Amino acid sequence: MARIRDEAKQLGYVETVFGRRLYLPEINDRNGQRRQYAERSAINAPMQGTAADIIKKAMLKVQGWLDQEHVDARIIMQVHDELVLETREACVDNVKSQLEKLMSQAATLKVPLRVDVGVGDNWDQAH
Repeated sequence: MARIRDEAKQLGYVETVFGRRLYLPEINDRNGQRRQYAERSAINAPMQGTAADIIKKAMLKVQGWLDQEHVDARIIMQVHDELVLETREACVDNVKSQLEKLMSQAATLKVPLRVDVGVGDNWDQAH
């Protein structure tokens, strides 16, 4: 955390694993509250920003597969690190296995991406 904070103070921004930048103009502010807020953002942004990048990549992979294979399913919602799809019951097994595969391959990191897939008549039941 100290390294990230120091780099942010030097550069004026932090980056996600994929290079997306969050600029922090108040990281060296004389006003303590503004500076501390920017420091907290500097520490938080690389992790949360990388997670956001990964779900966006996963969404593109899944939509590409749905379009290319003409799968009778559609993405209806994205919530944090989750994709919610709607499909016919006959397609559930195929969609479930492909989702797990595609989402776990959305990014190459030093650690594996673990994907859990739930099924239900609504979002609550799928958990």
